[in-house]
Amino acid sequence: MTLTPDQVIAANKANLETLVGLTNKAFSGLEQLIELNLAAAKSTLADSQQQAHSVLSVKDAQELLALQSSLFQPLAEKAVSYNRHLYEIATGTGSHFSSTVEEKVAEAQKAFTSMIETATKNAPAGSEAAVAAFKTAVSAGNNALESVQKAVKQAADVAEANYKNIAATALNAGKPAAKKR
Repeated sequence: MTLTPDQVIAANKANLETLVGLTNKAFSGLEQLIELNLAAAKSTLADSQQQAHSVLSVKDAQELLALQSSLFQPLAEKAVSYNRHLYEIATGTGSHFSSTVEEKVAEAQKAFTSMIETATKNAPAGSEAAVAAFKTAVSAGNNALESVQKAVKQAADVAEANYKNIAATALNAGKPAAKKR
């Protein structure tokens, strides 16, 4: 099967559009990350100022210990919130990239299957067994690829669930520590 110049141009245009789309998504993720970090920096600065005023108004050691324990829980909550937002940005950008790759792989599989069908129609007489074996191998390869894609998705889902559990556990573990002081 030979490609015409129009097919090559169309494929190049499609690839360029995909590249531009992925680049835009990467910049969008970077913008979200910058916004998150700026918001965290502003919040930290405001909290530091408030905490400095609180520390300067402490009159005895008992009051200082009470103040210290009251500062721990909001700090832990903010850290967990920051990490959650960071994780959402990363997974959102990553899932966009993954879905784009999956689409391109599916398109390539369709094109390859079409090329195989065309080649088998034009195969010389007596090559039916070789053609059947080749089709079987291609089908097995496609099935293996689908299995790998499913396994990767399952692993990502498990990792996300584990991350959420760890974040919740860390936040809940900080609550008793803050109350004990």
